[in-house]
Amino acid sequence: MAVISLPYRYLERLTGADRELIISRLPLLGSDIERIGEDHIDVEFFPNRPDLFSVEGVARALRGFLCRETGLPEYRVSPSGMKFTVDPGLAGIRPVIGSAVIRGVSFDEDAILSVMGLQEALHWAVGRGRSKVAIGIHDLDTVTPPFHYLASERTRKFVPLDYEQELSMEEILVHHPKGRMFSHIVENFPRFPLIVDDLDRVLSFPPIINGELTRVTTQTTNLLLDCTGTDERAVRTAVTILCTAMAETGAHIENIDIEGVRWPDLSPAVRFVRTEDCNRLLGIGLSPEELAELLQRMRYGAAAEKEGMVRVEVPCYRSDIMHDWDLFEDVAIAFGYEQFPAAISPTFSIGKTHPVNQVGSLVRQVLVGFGFTEVIPFTLSNEAVMFTAMQRRVPADLLRVLHPITEEHTLLRTDLIPLLLEICQLNRHRELPQRIFCVGDVVRGLETYQKAAFVSLHPAADFSEAYAHADAICRELALPCMVRESEDPAFIDGRRGDIIVNGKQAGVFGEIHPAVLNAFEIEHPAAALELDLRTVPGLPCSPGIP
Repeated sequence: MAVISLPYRYLERLTGADRELIISRLPLLGSDIERIGEDHIDVEFFPNRPDLFSVEGVARALRGFLCRETGLPEYRVSPSGMKFTVDPGLAGIRPVIGSAVIRGVSFDEDAILSVMGLQEALHWAVGRGRSKVAIGIHDLDTVTPPFHYLASERTRKFVPLDYEQELSMEEILVHHPKGRMFSHIVENFPRFPLIVDDLDRVLSFPPIINGELTRVTTQTTNLLLDCTGTDERAVRTAVTILCTAMAETGAHIENIDIEGVRWPDLSPAVRFVRTEDCNRLLGIGLSPEELAELLQRMRYGAAAEKEGMVRVEVPCYRSDIMHDWDLFEDVAIAFGYEQFPAAISPTFSIGKTHPVNQVGSLVRQVLVGFGFTEVIPFTLSNEAVMFTAMQRRVPADLLRVLHPITEEHTLLRTDLIPLLLEICQLNRHRELPQRIFCVGDVVRGLETYQKAAFVSLHPAADFSEAYAHADAICRELALPCMVRESEDPAFIDGRRGDIIVNGKQAGVFGEIHPAVLNAFEIEHPAAALELDLRTVPGLPCSPGIP
């Protein structure tokens, strides 16, 4: 979720409404107010609405919602006569670039903060931490077109933003704060992406840092926008949202020719929706004319057509509109959730607890009764935590993440004890004893099932404690079981046991091996248990009857 700071003074100027009205209506627009300050309000928006990640975007939506300016915003784009060339060598590095010229900008402190905030929010929501999209904003009057997007030698030098001396691009990745933060995106490429002007002066080293040459100040009136990335749709979304936000302040947008394609395209998309479908989904009775009026309040172009159809022009910045139901959601917002009649659902059913949840609930009751505290670890983990640190063999039936965004989250968890030990590692500065448990899904191959596990960490934790709790849990779950010596390398030899149900292993318990404790930087003994809940007999049954 994105939390956007909205200064009252700037927002009131763009909407023409006072702060009391704005504060009362913002939640009805589909947002959540986080904090109300003396000079600003912090509002949380869903990631699917990046067009609301700026004061300008929020003001545009509010003007429609408050019926001060309805219908489709029109954005005119003039030719700039400028061009961008793209080096074919970027195909396997960072191949996509979008751009625009923004003229007549009037920057004050609030406007600069809004643009910077929008840029960083788009880096997060659309750009996946700059790996998918990175945005550069430059003072156009300091450079000479045409511009060139190159695959440059790593040793190329320029003065990065906030520096006075030249650094090579390799040095920037080591010494500049932004370089260290985002070096993982480009460090393995033989060449680095670079944007230069016709005099070979550096504008930007995307996705890392701009050049000091094109720094934007309150004196800047004309901007050059560049968006580079790996996904054309995401790049186009970022360019469109930035251009339309700037246009809301009175700036004029000009396009740039990039290898024969003109950027940006701010024309709306056209869809046709049936009034009957909207009424059936929302449970109300709108006419086509009423439906069109509500869509206009949400800043769509809309007009009633024949046979109950409505022609809808979707603004270019609404990248979230993928289905008619997305439009109908906006109709519901404009209609007012408080206006919907309260009625009993025509579909009636009686729910009951799923057997899996019954078992999990009973396990929680038992472990809480033993003095354990429940935790909820991440579902995603990695081989280092799951197997290497636990001294266990990596199984062949792991379900891995196809395109992980971090090294910490590369596979779905197969066990729970490693994650509990990881939590103990993070809380090793806390007081002892620490007794924690979790109940949740694990995945092996394509099968998802539930396990329960606990870890007891304190100076006196030993096999006897693990055995006592294992025996009590099996008794309370009415689990007919026996215990035999285990060979699990995560536990100390001679202080470990397997729980056997119907001749098959259902769990393991014991005293954690010192090498495992060292791997998790834990200094005290730990007793642990993990149990496969598929072996628990069907419920309901009377606890304590094996």
